Amino acid sequence: MRILLAEDDPLLGDGLRAGLRQQGFLVDWVRDGVAAERELRAQPYAAAVLDLGLPLQDGLDALAAVRRAGVKIPVLVLTARDAVPDRVRGLDIGADDYVVKPVDLDELAARLRALVRRAHGLVEERLLAQDVVLMPASRTVSKAGVAVALSQREFDLLQALMLNAGRVLSREQLEQHVYSWGQEVDSNAVEVHVHHLRRKLGPALIQTVRGLGYLLLRDAPAA
Repeated sequence: MRILLAEDDPLLGDGLRAGLRQQGFLVDWVRDGVAAERELRAQPYAAAVLDLGLPLQDGLDALAAVRRAGVKIPVLVLTARDAVPDRVRGLDIGADDYVVKPVDLDELAARLRALVRRAHGLVEERLLAQDVVLMPASRTVSKAGVAVALSQREFDLLQALMLNAGRVLSREQLEQHVYSWGQEVDSNAVEVHVHHLRRKLGPALIQTVRGLGYLLLRDAPAA
């Protein structure tokens, strides 16, 4: 799950990036409000963690700008401003959640997962398609009740497809979901990961839509 982190404090930002990576997130880190607005407009992040006290442009101004532009990415505001009016203003502008520093990394990760679930209209923690169950928090997958070992890339790709079950995702969209900045992407990487997922989880789960991309079927196709 790829997220944007906007935090100008180098020590805190490095700690948050490392901690969220340990929780299984792919993290792109920017250090000012102008960059935060630019990336939120340009990239299909699953969610964003946005500090308010950013240089060049305040976090709330960046948030207001992307909301006016129609960007619907869930945004969790992370700030030292704990006054109620600041929290109210952030939520009214378009923040989806609000956490005051210092924050527990486990709580931050759980809040991000909840935001992503709600953004996709899901109420349960688990993702379910056919006889496959994916648990985002524990990063585990099972098929018909039996645990299935997946690589990090395979898990991230499957999670992106399950969050968008019934919707065709192009190869480029899937690359954007499962690769963060600085990670080299082979030209056939998505095809290889899909091949491995089909081998481990069965051929009926992920369908190829010729010329468009891949479609995960929530229900098994009729015989």
